[in-house]
Amino acid sequence: MLTPIISSLLDTDAYKLNMQQAIFHHYQDVVVSAEFHCRSDESLAALKERLEFEIHALADLKFAEDEITYLASLGHYQADYLDFLSSFSLKANQVTVTILDDQIAIRIDGSWLDVILWEVPLLAIICELRCHGKYPSSTSIDAVELLKEKLGALEKISDDFHFVDFGTRRRFSKEVHHAIVDHLTLHCPHFSGTSNLFLAKKYGIPAVGTQAHEWFQAHQQLTGDLADSQQLALNRWLQEYPDRLGVALTDCINMDAFLKDFNLHLSQRFAGLRHDSGDPIEWGEKAIRHYESLDINPMEKTLIFSDGLTLEKALAIHAHFTGRINTSFGIGTQLTCHLPNVKTLNIVIKLVTCNGKPVAKISDEPGKSICRDDSYLDALRKAFNI
Repeated sequence: MLTPIISSLLDTDAYKLNMQQAIFHHYQDVVVSAEFHCRSDESLAALKERLEFEIHALADLKFAEDEITYLASLGHYQADYLDFLSSFSLKANQVTVTILDDQIAIRIDGSWLDVILWEVPLLAIICELRCHGKYPSSTSIDAVELLKEKLGALEKISDDFHFVDFGTRRRFSKEVHHAIVDHLTLHCPHFSGTSNLFLAKKYGIPAVGTQAHEWFQAHQQLTGDLADSQQLALNRWLQEYPDRLGVALTDCINMDAFLKDFNLHLSQRFAGLRHDSGDPIEWGEKAIRHYESLDINPMEKTLIFSDGLTLEKALAIHAHFTGRINTSFGIGTQLTCHLPNVKTLNIVIKLVTCNGKPVAKISDEPGKSICRDDSYLDALRKAFNI
C-alpha cells in the first residue's frame, strides 16, 4: 500500500493562499491553464504512473480544523475565505499527465481559484520521486551535516542579515525539508521564517510570501489595455491587503518596465520589492535609484532576493547593500535539496492562458521566459516598449 507524499494541503507556500484569497474576492469566474516545464536535461517520464496516484491522493485532502484555526491566527485571512477553505478540495480531473518526446507533460485546466493550489505540491512530489529514485542512499542526515558546514560562514555576520526558507517546490524530500527547517529554527539566529505554511505552523515561525508571477500574468487578460496590467495587479493587491504583505515581485515583464509602472503612490504603499531573475546587484541599484528619484528614503524599504541563492551569494549581496537599503533573502533549492553529490532539478509550473487567451512571463533573464505564442509576445513587448 503506497503512502502519499503530501499529507496536508497546508504543505504549500504562503503566497499561494495569499493569492487564492484575492482571487476568491475578485476573480472567482476566471479560468486558467498552467503547464509544467522541465528546464533540466533529464527525462522524468518514468514518474508518470506514481505521479497520477499522488494527484488522486492530493484530491482526497481537506484543510483540518486546526489548520483553519492557524490560518485565522495569521491575521490577514478573512472569515469568508476561511469558510471556503474549510470545504475546499483539489479536483484531480483538472490535471492531465502525458508523455511527450520522452518527457513528462502536465497541464492543469480549470477555475483559477482551484488551479492555483496545484503547483507547489505537484512540483514537490515530482522532485521527491525523482530524488528517491536517483539518490536512494542520500538522507536528511547528509543534508543537515552539509548545512552545518555552510552555517559556519554566518558566525561573524552582523545581526541584520536574515534569510528564510523558500524551498518547498524543489526540495529533495519532505523529510529533508523538515530536518533543515528544524535545524535552522533551533541553531541559526539569522533564520527568520519559511514560505511553507505547514512548517511555519509546526515550528511557530513566520510564514513568508506575498504573490507570484501568475498574479501579474493573469492580469494581462484581466485589464482593458495590456499596458495597464501591472498597475491593475498592484492596485488590486493593495485593495486586498492594504497594510499587509506589501512586497511586490518585479520581473514578470522586466525591472525597467515594472519601475515605469511603480509610481509614487505604489512606491510609498508597498514595503519593498522581490528579485527573482537577472543580476541582483544591478536590480538592487535600480531599485535604490528609483526610490531616491521619488524622494523616498531607501532605508524605509526592503529588497527581497530569491533567485537561485546560496548562503554565499546572499552574504555577498547583503554586504553590497548594507547601510543603503534593507535586505532579506529567500533561499530555496540550495537549502532543501543541497546534499552531497546530488544534482538539483529545475522544474516549474506556469500559467499559459487566462480566460482562454495567452499570458506570458518575459523576465529579466531570457532563460526564464515562458510563452509559446510569438504574436502575443510581440504585443506584450510593444505594450511595455521592450
